[in-house]
Amino acid sequence: GVIQVAMHFLPDIYVPCDVCKGQRYNRETLDIRYKGRNIHEVLEMTVEDALAFYQAVPVVARKLQTLDAVGLGYLKLGQNATTLSGGEAQRVKLARELSKRDTGQTLYILDEPTTGLHFHDIEQLLKVLHELRDRGNTIVVIEHNLDVIKTADWIIDLGPEGGGGGGEVVAVGTPEEIACHAESHTGRFLGPVLER
Repeated sequence: GVIQVAMHFLPDIYVPCDVCKGQRYNRETLDIRYKGRNIHEVLEMTVEDALAFYQAVPVVARKLQTLDAVGLGYLKLGQNATTLSGGEAQRVKLARELSKRDTGQTLYILDEPTTGLHFHDIEQLLKVLHELRDRGNTIVVIEHNLDVIKTADWIIDLGPEGGGGGGEVVAVGTPEEIACHAESHTGRFLGPVLER
């Protein structure tokens, strides 16, 4: 779909292919249609749009539902993986895991999975994480979002500061216990959030 042009003293640039006009497929391939759409048009669909389009194909619909459940309904099916943020890439991996058969004995470690998410998408992600927990899995989340922290079963608060001034365990316990811990910066800010 694109051709890389090497620039000696500047970053490479990418220009649309003259043959396919940026559609990534030759004319013969683009002539093949499913439900009125060719492969390029399908790959331009968002996950959310594709859910309705592939409703009659359970194997595909299940994968799309999982992507939507982790808050990725806005991604295009053909979106290049290199354009995903770190949080989006984590959620794609999480969706892949969720689509596997659940053993109830899996440890998931997520590093700030809510970064860049709208509050509605955070709620969706939390539902998925709580569902995983309820099936017997263990989820470890590194997070700064207090609305996420307050839903934790158990918190390990590291600090007392960030970077070189941190790395020590300041407090451990439930969100309510952390909120009452005098030396916890997290607890000081978590208290008012728990009262909401």
